[in-house]
Amino acid sequence: MSLSMFEALSGSLRAPDLRRKILFTAGMLVVFRLLAHVPVPGVNQQNLDTLIQNNQLLGLLDLFSGGGLAKFSVVAMGVNPYINASIIMQLLIGVIPALERLSKEGEYGRNRINQYTRVLTVPMAVLQGIGISIFMKQSGVLSNFGPDAPILSLSILATLVAGTLLLMWLGELISENGLGNGISFIIFAGIVGRFPSTAAQTVDAAGGVTFNLIFFGLIGILVIAAIVFIQEGQRRIPVQYAKRVRGQRQYAGGTTHIPLRVNHAGVIPIIFAISILLLPSQIAQYFTTSDTEWLRNLAQGIVGAFNNTVFYNSLYFVLVVAFTFFYTAFTFVPNDVADNIKRYGGFIPGIRPGRPTAEFLGKVVTRITVAGALFLGIVAVMPSVIGDVTGVHTARLGGTSVLIVVGVVVETMKQLEAQLLMRSYEGFIR
Repeated sequence: MSLSMFEALSGSLRAPDLRRKILFTAGMLVVFRLLAHVPVPGVNQQNLDTLIQNNQLLGLLDLFSGGGLAKFSVVAMGVNPYINASIIMQLLIGVIPALERLSKEGEYGRNRINQYTRVLTVPMAVLQGIGISIFMKQSGVLSNFGPDAPILSLSILATLVAGTLLLMWLGELISENGLGNGISFIIFAGIVGRFPSTAAQTVDAAGGVTFNLIFFGLIGILVIAAIVFIQEGQRRIPVQYAKRVRGQRQYAGGTTHIPLRVNHAGVIPIIFAISILLLPSQIAQYFTTSDTEWLRNLAQGIVGAFNNTVFYNSLYFVLVVAFTFFYTAFTFVPNDVADNIKRYGGFIPGIRPGRPTAEFLGKVVTRITVAGALFLGIVAVMPSVIGDVTGVHTARLGGTSVLIVVGVVVETMKQLEAQLLMRSYEGFIR
């Protein structure tokens, strides 16, 4: 960080409204971290620690709970049900015409979509709460859960659902009164909050600062730089607008551009892929001790295949690439963009308006999505590969974690930059 950046940050603290936003965001994150240390009654912490260390799916869920699952706290599910509800709503917008029309109705449409997402979060939280509680009981983490203990079970389920809704509310408060996207900030706080303990465990496991540890750190720095470069990379398509006359008014023409991001899908393909990838092995584990021989052999074969590093990483990579194209196709529709350009009298130089513009945009998006998909695929399998190369397994560079942290930091810096420029402060993003 340069001196000018420190000066700009100190300038933001001197601005009363920015200072209030920063302090409000920090206060909400403190509340979240306190909730993450309030455990649900009847938890066997030793069994829980062992379970999370040996279960990749729970490790992912712990990431989105900000470490709350590691203690099976009141916010153990984190904002994961809300994220799933948001993803489902985005997919439904692409397939249900009524929702698609609603999403195009400006502020009113966005508010209605957000309300539907909040409502959908409740059943998602209930289903996930039941599933994770039953799994915890079978794993020896919870003392009891089910029909045999209805009062305790309802209390645990209500606590988990209420914790998710509380985090959703805190995230919306941060979005309205603080800095950046509140949900992303909550996930970011959980990841960063676990960094000191993870770093200490890594140094202890390596027996001090070794060459492999230094090499691991250098790779981490290069990975962060590459992620920033790709995340900010975009293809700018120039668009020209001719002069228009409407009624008694004349509108001047001009030139603008359509920014097509290399990584248009963000971390969503990684979330999709790892959820589907881990599902078969999780189901198969329940049948590894079955009395039916063929079912037991099939389950053991599935578990063994997914424990194979080469098979797991290869399938993981393919799924991430496939979901990147799938999600990009849902969120960026070239025909709609081409129609909007034509409606306002614009055109891409050298390309005819209408269908030729849509075909051109489709080809460009497909080409840059190839780069974005390969980038996400590499980031997804990178933790396992780097861990095997350096021998440092206690602090693997989680692709999802790094993407979220870098994304939140960059977006927050951009927001501060915009606020500071409005107040004639010197910016710190060059």
